[in-house]
Amino acid sequence: MDNFLDIYDLSLNKKGEELCGDKVKFRKTEDKTTIVLSDGLGSGVKANILATLTTEILITMLNADVPLEEVIKTVIGTLPICQVRKIAYATFTIITIDHKSNKFKVINFDNPPVFYLRRGQLVKLETITEKILDRKITIAEGVLEKGDFLGAVSDGVLYAGLGVALNFGWGWENIGKYIENIFINHTHNARTIVQKVIAETHSLYRTQIGDDATFVGVYVRSRNPLMIFTGPPLDEKQDIIYVEKLLNFEGRKVVCGGTTGNIVASFLGETIEMDISTMRKELPPIGKLSEIDLVTEGILTISKCLEVLKQANCDISRLSHDKNGAVLLAKEIIEADSILFLVGQKINEFYQNPLLPKNISIRRSLVEEVVKFLRDKQKEVQIEYC
Repeated sequence: MDNFLDIYDLSLNKKGEELCGDKVKFRKTEDKTTIVLSDGLGSGVKANILATLTTEILITMLNADVPLEEVIKTVIGTLPICQVRKIAYATFTIITIDHKSNKFKVINFDNPPVFYLRRGQLVKLETITEKILDRKITIAEGVLEKGDFLGAVSDGVLYAGLGVALNFGWGWENIGKYIENIFINHTHNARTIVQKVIAETHSLYRTQIGDDATFVGVYVRSRNPLMIFTGPPLDEKQDIIYVEKLLNFEGRKVVCGGTTGNIVASFLGETIEMDISTMRKELPPIGKLSEIDLVTEGILTISKCLEVLKQANCDISRLSHDKNGAVLLAKEIIEADSILFLVGQKINEFYQNPLLPKNISIRRSLVEEVVKFLRDKQKEVQIEYC
């Protein structure tokens, strides 16, 4: 798929509960994306454990290409039925998206129907019903296009306002209309849509959250790529090749490192202009070059950036507003959908740890640590050494 699947989820915990009884998990591979929303019966710790168990089983088996019927049988066979309410201990919605064909499939077990919007208009998906282990599973299919939105909710969202603002809760139709209005009036991304729906859900509950409420959405949009060039190449004769690769890159461009910055500046016939206002006690200032979106110092800034990313948990709303090199680099990384690190392997003796072998640089180890963290956060990241 040339487009990017922008995925975001948000939950409200039932009043008085520290843990949410809903759980969302998604996994992207080269061939497909799998998203699971599970709603555990009740609320609190028990519901959280049930929902977590359900999502883990589904994600693991589906990504191992176990046949769907076997996956559903395993989950349904694992989860018991509540003898009092005669319903499953956990319900779930599965969304799978094939990256090559753009085809999606929705498998739903006792959760509300998904919301599918094409060109900002709500479209009701045709469903078929199958019985697996005597339980009804509804299945819907379609093909995603750029600008499409696909969202799944737990029933706590539908019932917001029950007995307060609306006699029968917010309801599926009203939520669909609300999402249509978001498309008319706001920026189109998964984060905006999900946050606004959950904010309205919170408002309808009048802060007295009666049930765990979760919304996960997928918005199909153009990819936001980023290249980060850090460290001079081993062979100086290759400098021009990698600078040209950076400048020809279709996306945001960042340079980290004084020597690396000077290599790019020399190619452009420029001198790096320093922004002294961004200097901090522990961080050098950022620089400016005409064709580069951000120029920073190398090792210290990348190290501090990793610390910033961890503190914010890769959530842009939790980033500091301080305009320094580490925060600005973290912002570029968080806003990017795919990141390519172009890492020069020439050793800077000033930064080299004398305890490390000469062929292992601090820069390389640091970048690999950043990459591992980002991949754990479902970021698409690649490293190319030069």
